[in-house]
Amino acid sequence: MPAPQHQNKQSNANCAVITVSDTRTETTDAGGQLIKSLLEEAGHHVGSYAIVCDEPRDVTELVLANTNDADCHAVLLSGGTGVAARDTTVEAVELLLEKRLDGFGELFRMLSYDQVGAAAMLSRALAGVANNTAVFLMPGSPKAVELAMTKLIIPELGHIVSLLAKGDTPS
Repeated sequence: MPAPQHQNKQSNANCAVITVSDTRTETTDAGGQLIKSLLEEAGHHVGSYAIVCDEPRDVTELVLANTNDADCHAVLLSGGTGVAARDTTVEAVELLLEKRLDGFGELFRMLSYDQVGAAAMLSRALAGVANNTAVFLMPGSPKAVELAMTKLIIPELGHIVSLLAKGDTPS
């Protein structure tokens, strides 16, 4: 794997972690807990963590609150990205995005194919920018979270934050 050419532009990010689920609690939210621990291990800060039911209005309001917070550089959501009737995270968030990072979803599904085969096409993983804040939507399963975080988000998060330069970006 090639080394990033932008390491001198890395920043630490203040992040919000949101789990979208009708059934998970803080105790049973393995995906959300994994996101938090991986962010912190990489030197980023988790400023807020929430579990919200898969109700589009509630998800939209929570994402808006975080992207409107000058101290929040990235919002990471897990859950609600499949094709089931209650999977509405994508619809709740995509209209907030000023810019889409289509490569995130494309790469996630490509890498996911090695783990789950053709079922990878059922994921609607998505990323973009809303109010100079990076927003990532990933499936809720711990394996999917680990894949998205370790292969895609963590390696580029500091670079994305430095490019967006929201407020006083910590270094």
